[in-house]
Amino acid sequence: MVAKHVVVQPYNDNWPQCFIDIQNEIQNALGDLALRIEHVGSTSVKGLSAKPIIDIDVVIKDYSVFPEVVKRLEGTGYHHEGDQGIPTREAFKYDDKQHLLKHHLYVCPENSPELKRHIAFRDYLKTHPDAVLEYSRIKEEGALLYPYDIDKYIEHKSGFIEGIYKEIGVN
Repeated sequence: MVAKHVVVQPYNDNWPQCFIDIQNEIQNALGDLALRIEHVGSTSVKGLSAKPIIDIDVVIKDYSVFPEVVKRLEGTGYHHEGDQGIPTREAFKYDDKQHLLKHHLYVCPENSPELKRHIAFRDYLKTHPDAVLEYSRIKEEGALLYPYDIDKYIEHKSGFIEGIYKEIGVN
């Protein structure tokens, strides 16, 4: 799949606030249906180079509340896109959120293996500065090598990610 320009930037100190802005909007929509709203992905790790896109996992109890979650998110401009081939991780897109930084929104039940992977990877990087430096280098290199091919960019960094998953015992 050929994509728009793959841009990886050095860590931006504004990313945590960008997450909070999105989190507040989602929390207001979902209320107590959201057990937690997690900032995951590269923008959640201080010092890590990243595409300037906030990755968010909304944690819900289980799928019994999911229809209401969909309804409330749709009321604020999000559209359910299905699991996109990753079970227990429901993707949402939006059309007009110009007041917020670009973001990827996922809803996961609290027992979701994909949620556990996201959290474990993020938490590993937060406590391993050498891994942050190496992952930043790999991501920046991938963006230079494959500036218009997101699939090749993802493939370029996948060995590093899989190595971390193996090290921390996450499949």
